[in-house]
Amino acid sequence: LKAATKFIKQGNRVKATVQFRGREIQHDKLGFELLDRLADDLEDMANMEGKPRREGRTIGAILSPTPEVVKAINDAKRQKEKDKKKAKAESLAKRDADIAAGAVAAEQEEEKIIGGVLDGIDLDDDDDDFDDDDDMDASLDELLGSSKATDDLFA
Repeated sequence: LKAATKFIKQGNRVKATVQFRGREIQHDKLGFELLDRLADDLEDMANMEGKPRREGRTIGAILSPTPEVVKAINDAKRQKEKDKKKAKAESLAKRDADIAAGAVAAEQEEEKIIGGVLDGIDLDDDDDDFDDDDDMDASLDELLGSSKATDDLFA
């Protein structure tokens, strides 16, 4: 009875069997009465599917949970899933906030470190280092010799 109650509360079906040995099969009425008594005891949470059946030396019956029990189980599962999703969303939000706070702190630390090193350097200076191109062209002319073929190649 305890095991059947446990299984039915979990939403599972229960197959109850009474097995006879030897001459006990002559008293199969007792087996039917026993299964009927089990169904009566579990009446508030289980329904018997059909009548008990005799199968050789055994008599068996299947008990299934009532719709109220199934609904209560499904509601509990849905609530548990909602709570789980909510907790996961909160943990993701917290993790994202921690990552953002860590990124801001790292950026401030980097700014502090780089700021001291780069204080003397003017990064906005628009000096063109390409003014030396004319000097390179003159040295190439000296090296290769100025001719029309080399001017066409390097132009």
